[in-house]
Amino acid sequence: MIPIRDTIRSETYPVVNSCIIAINVLVFLAELSQGQQIDGFIKIYGLVPARYSIPEIAAYFTASQQFLSFLTFMFLHGGFLHLLGNMWFLYIFGDNVEDRLGHFRYLVFYMLCGLASGISHLVINWHSVIPTIGASGAIAGVMGAYFILYPRAKVLTLVPIFIFFQFIELPAFIFLGIWFLFQSLSAAGASAQSGGIAWWAHIGGFIFGIVFLKLFQMLPAQGVRGKMRDLTRKRTTPRLRVIRPVGTGTAPDLHGLISITEREALFGARKLVNIAEGFKKRTFFLTIPSGLSEGQTLRLKGMGRQTQEGSRGDLYLKVQVRE
Repeated sequence: MIPIRDTIRSETYPVVNSCIIAINVLVFLAELSQGQQIDGFIKIYGLVPARYSIPEIAAYFTASQQFLSFLTFMFLHGGFLHLLGNMWFLYIFGDNVEDRLGHFRYLVFYMLCGLASGISHLVINWHSVIPTIGASGAIAGVMGAYFILYPRAKVLTLVPIFIFFQFIELPAFIFLGIWFLFQSLSAAGASAQSGGIAWWAHIGGFIFGIVFLKLFQMLPAQGVRGKMRDLTRKRTTPRLRVIRPVGTGTAPDLHGLISITEREALFGARKLVNIAEGFKKRTFFLTIPSGLSEGQTLRLKGMGRQTQEGSRGDLYLKVQVRE
């Protein structure tokens, strides 16, 4: 299953999440520059359990290198697809968790999840000589937090069915629950010395993400958090909008809601609107005029239901202005 987008809009720009994605990309470029030295690079900065459990191997590394690998392993990746998959999941789920926790707390939360995922992998694979790398453990922690914060959010998911692909909107708790079940089954069927994916890092990250979220929610909010939210608050709504209009009986006219910011109400905007009515979907560009106010209605001629005579009713969108 591949998540395409979720339905929860973050109120602030995901500054930290975007920086984490950028750092992962830059580190991957640094990996590519290693050439023939890449194996040694991975062994130093990746997380190798045997470096901590076998004294003869541990002797080749300094104390700082042993500590540093717990941080650096979560920024390394084994290939472009590995990087792309991780960063896409982080892009989908990370912005909302950052929005809820605040920027600084989210950074600490992300690093703690990555650290906890690494420790989980280390404990389960105590004598493994295979390096584990990747941000997936930390991202699993973000997904665990999303699972608790937004269980009813919808995740538009690309699902392969035999040779066909189908788009399905799944509740977040179902999507993430299936994901976690798959990780658990895969971990149960994998040996400690097998190469490939660090399933236990994913499981540990997800569980500790829930634990850390609960702990962070118990901490009092800081005044600087409110200031940062004001600085990074989004001034526009998403360009792509999904509207689910309703009608009365078989009446051709439809009615829906569209929310915009105060800035968009004042200066106007242009949106790509998807009208979802049952299994039918229509997409078109909507120009929002300037000078709108709360409660005004936009009339879109011919965008309602089609009558038996072949004509179409109108679509009425009531404007909601958000701060």
